Amino acid sequence: METSERARMDAYFSRIARRFTPAEPPSSLLVTHMLPERPLFVHAVGKVSNLRAVLPKPRSVHIPARREVERTYVVDELSRSLFADADTAVTYLETRAAGEPLVLLDVGGYFASSLDVLCERFSGKVLGVVEDTENGHKRYAQRDKLPCPVVSVARSPLKDPEDFLVGQSVVFSTEALLRERGDILHGRPALVLGFGKLGSSIARLLHAKGVHVTVYDIDPVRRTQALSQGFSVARERDNALKNAGLVLCATGSLSLRGEDFPELKNGAYVATVTSSEDELELEGLPNGYTRHSAGEHVTRYSTTGHYFYLLNGGEAVNFIHGASVGPFIFLVQAEIIAGVCALARGDLDATMHDIPAADRSTIAATWLHYYNNR
Repeated sequence: METSERARMDAYFSRIARRFTPAEPPSSLLVTHMLPERPLFVHAVGKVSNLRAVLPKPRSVHIPARREVERTYVVDELSRSLFADADTAVTYLETRAAGEPLVLLDVGGYFASSLDVLCERFSGKVLGVVEDTENGHKRYAQRDKLPCPVVSVARSPLKDPEDFLVGQSVVFSTEALLRERGDILHGRPALVLGFGKLGSSIARLLHAKGVHVTVYDIDPVRRTQALSQGFSVARERDNALKNAGLVLCATGSLSLRGEDFPELKNGAYVATVTSSEDELELEGLPNGYTRHSAGEHVTRYSTTGHYFYLLNGGEAVNFIHGASVGPFIFLVQAEIIAGVCALARGDLDATMHDIPAADRSTIAATWLHYYNNR
């Protein structure tokens, strides 16, 4: 990163931090992708809270960025199992922030399964959660009752530019991997599973490249939206799988079960926009399949009479090429910081919340001051 760009980022996040520093900063734990630009965001979180530990998302760790963060903060290893077991989760919180008011900054609902126990047994007080992703939003929203407030930025209008650009990066990385194998997108019918913000972006971008796109979503409203935008919409997902040469999973939850993989067309490619543990039930793949490398970041699964290719081991395919969405990511990161401030006030009830519109406007105006160069 150029020195001038780093200075601009630092000035932006410093202004955001000043605007949203709570009167009494809480402690925090931060789950995040550890990408090259991420240290300045981490430092901003550290300005508005007592940042007790950073937990990088597995398989999205840029080593120099991690080393920079480690010079100031504790960096721990993250896994679903860390917070899936109640006793392990409570022990971890006690190790890092015993007796303190605590905000949990999440990417993908890591704290969702143990949240009740954390709120009940932690010696401090869990003030709430800030969630960044649609997948995580669903994990918290589907609960009958929350034990603390959850501020979600997953459906914020400030996330729209990020979602569009993530869609671009997914299509770019998918096409790049195919081309490295001497293959191309054209002539390979695509199935997009999930027509939310990311899925719709991916579908439009594939269509713009001349690819025939079929969409499937469990929500009939979204299927209607896809049809109105000119896409073929599958009546049944299972039949659509049999005809697709490329399957892009963008549901934010389980897209392909173990028994679905044998239904894939021979030679089909499968890619996801999030982690394999969320989108793919690879452990449920029927016995008899073997796997071997078919190129960098491409795995060939095969059994008698059937084979398919999995891109990037089932992890988000765009992370192969850095998953950069430029400075637009800073809009959502600022909302996360605003979420810390909102939870620190302690006046939110134990339901799902958005960042107030006035705060979003402040963030957008600040961002424009630094990143609208005209």
